[in-house]
Amino acid sequence: MKIAQIAPLAESVPPKLYGGTERIVSYLTEALIDQGHDVTLFASGDSITRAELVPVTDMALRLNPHVRDPIPYHMMLLDAVRQRADEFDALHFHIDLVHIPMFQDIIGRCITTLHGRLDLPDLVPFYQTFPNHSLVSISDHQRLPMPPVNWAGTVYHGLPADLLPPKIACDDGYLAFLGRISPEKRPDRAIRIAARSGKPLKIAAKIDNVDKGYWEAEIAPLLSLYPNIDFIGEINETQKAEFLGGASALLFPIDWPEPFGLVMIEAMACATPVIAFRCGSVPEIIDHGVSGFIVDTEDQAVEAVSRLGELDRSAVRAAFDARFTADRMAAGYVSLYHALPGARTDAARLRRERGDEAELHLQVVG
Repeated sequence: MKIAQIAPLAESVPPKLYGGTERIVSYLTEALIDQGHDVTLFASGDSITRAELVPVTDMALRLNPHVRDPIPYHMMLLDAVRQRADEFDALHFHIDLVHIPMFQDIIGRCITTLHGRLDLPDLVPFYQTFPNHSLVSISDHQRLPMPPVNWAGTVYHGLPADLLPPKIACDDGYLAFLGRISPEKRPDRAIRIAARSGKPLKIAAKIDNVDKGYWEAEIAPLLSLYPNIDFIGEINETQKAEFLGGASALLFPIDWPEPFGLVMIEAMACATPVIAFRCGSVPEIIDHGVSGFIVDTEDQAVEAVSRLGELDRSAVRAAFDARFTADRMAAGYVSLYHALPGARTDAARLRRERGDEAELHLQVVG
């Protein structure tokens, strides 16, 4: 198929540092190419891909000090996609909802993965107004707050199998926290769990401007209180393998309806078990007692740290290989592309251009 992937412009594809959605778009794009598809990627100009790149901006918006308002750039993105929309058998959007009104006339070839939380009240009237666009959830739990819409399916995120090598025998004795410093990610819980467990904690995380107050008021004082905490800051993909692979466990002490939690499968790829709070997608991702432990309280998390020796790190990696590779993710999306009401194959498009309508085969879902 000839497929368009439309990425957010906040980060490059893949991102240089933090950026879950753009990272998944990169993994999906490259896996689709490996499977023989012709992919065009609409993204920032500093993206790196084997697909045809349509550079909407020179660089990712978050790292551009001159950008104040991202909306004009996303309008430019939509215009670029619209000008070339007729070229594609399927158009896959990763930019939430901003495009949906503009693409209603070709809705049969469009699909949108919703990467964020859906429990925000302002989303309900929008999706009640546009209920027919084909939507993909990244966990079944993510769907719960939504009004009736056209769910095409759930596709779990995936990583390239060789991206993060497993470290079966590696355990440097520390706990890891990776992601973003924010109230819903609960780094304060991670700090207390590590302190009560008597283990060092390494925190690799970015601090957005909106969360600087939380950092200064809640987290920085804890770093001064507990000497076993090492704050590293943002890390890149190469550093991530060493950081996660050397940990006894990843702490994922979230306090919000996490749509997926990419860091959980990144840890699993490194053969590092996950201790995660029972929120959002966690029960769908973690096999309790195999790839980690699911807990409800800090007391249970501290107990789980003491039980890490019960887990086989090779089984943690096997759980990743069975469910969360990029190849599996891409195959899941290809099935959804073919099931779109207006989906077509490249061969069908060429026959249409030659006027061989009798030979045209459309994938139609009634």
